[in-house]
Amino acid sequence: MSDDKPSDRWTQGPEIQPGETPRQAGAESEGASGEDAETLRERQRLAQVEMLDRWVGGVLAEQRRSRRWTLFFRFFFAALILASLGTTLYGLFVAGQPAPVAERHLGVVEVKGVIDSESPASAERIIEGLNRAWRAESAAAVVLHIDSPGGSPVQSQRIYEEIRRLGEQGDKPIYAVIEDIGASGAYYIAAGADEIYASPASLVGSIGVIFASFGLEEAIERLGVERRVFAAGDNKAFLDPFSAIAPEQARFWQEVLEVTHEQFIEAVREGRGVRLSDDPQLFSGLVWSGEQGLELGLVDGLQSLDGLAREMGIERMQDYTPRLDPFERLTRHFGRVAAEWVGLPTTRSPLRYQLH
Repeated sequence: MSDDKPSDRWTQGPEIQPGETPRQAGAESEGASGEDAETLRERQRLAQVEMLDRWVGGVLAEQRRSRRWTLFFRFFFAALILASLGTTLYGLFVAGQPAPVAERHLGVVEVKGVIDSESPASAERIIEGLNRAWRAESAAAVVLHIDSPGGSPVQSQRIYEEIRRLGEQGDKPIYAVIEDIGASGAYYIAAGADEIYASPASLVGSIGVIFASFGLEEAIERLGVERRVFAAGDNKAFLDPFSAIAPEQARFWQEVLEVTHEQFIEAVREGRGVRLSDDPQLFSGLVWSGEQGLELGLVDGLQSLDGLAREMGIERMQDYTPRLDPFERLTRHFGRVAAEWVGLPTTRSPLRYQLH
């Protein structure tokens, strides 16, 4: 019979014999399998080390991945800023400068929208375009392509005076071609040109001055609102829409409008000369069609820009209007919309040569 003690097939441990304690049986079992326990502990230690290595490796990999995304976004935003700066510089120094044209052409300057210091049709921008077209040796004529209801008296006067100054040099003719509308301040500008052309249905004229406001003093009284205005000078706040205007203040303001109107009339007479008719309504602020304007001497012919080029035998036209920086155009647009939405004035001058 074998000396080995039989083992229980369920517990895989030694069977306790009668008269033998469990401690004695365990001691014998430990002695018999001591080498296997040491190996097991070593394997467990190695497994723990391997698990720790995997965890540390995962943490390091996640950190590397996070750094890569951080670097990616930094480079992305840096590239976006550089692209924006590049676009701005391109708009200011490259796209804003028209390419020189060697062949004979018409030098066109666009006058579109309200004439105002903060709009695309500002005196600074239009005058710069005029001088560019004037200096172009291959430009047979300078053409103001107008589609505007008018605007600021000061801006209109500045452009008019620059047209007259260039015209006195006599190097090349300056024409004004009116598209849909060339009224008020826009016609003020056109009057400085050598000749004015319009389509039969174009709107021209409106030689007058306007100031528009509201009288809201009774409205705020009904709402229980107290108006607080502090001013040094008896008439400093006389245009405040929430305050009543005295009769002498109304007469004074009317005189200002009439003086400005006379400046407008004088400029038109200087520019148009004997071509103007003696119609008493000519300077009343009325607006006429291009066909009626031809009879009144406000225009010299019924012609479009393309028709004028064909009539002169010129096949090419070159736009010399300085291009707007896209970011400046965007900010101006949002600023103007916001001001109009809250009811704030969008011009520095309350007087307008503008068709309403």
